[in-house]
Amino acid sequence: MATPTMNGAPMQWTWRYEKADGSVVSPVPEAAVTSGFPSQAEAESWIGESWRALLDAGVEQVTLLDGDRVVYGPMGLEPA
Repeated sequence: MATPTMNGAPMQWTWRYEKADGSVVSPVPEAAVTSGFPSQAEAESWIGESWRALLDAGVEQVTLLDGDRVVYGPMGLEPA
């Protein structure tokens, strides 16, 4: 299966790391991945394994992006 592209560039699944008010966490915590993931499943698997470290680093919620398109979120990282 070919890698999805937009305007000839490969799409990247990324997480936007946010505070509870929706502002972007800056600087990005060391626990965060900023290079992107090749698929939604890989991005979701990673967040499932890494949410505690992100929460400890000051990330309160995340939004999943496919390129520039919001797929879903914000999704809180605090346990229910």
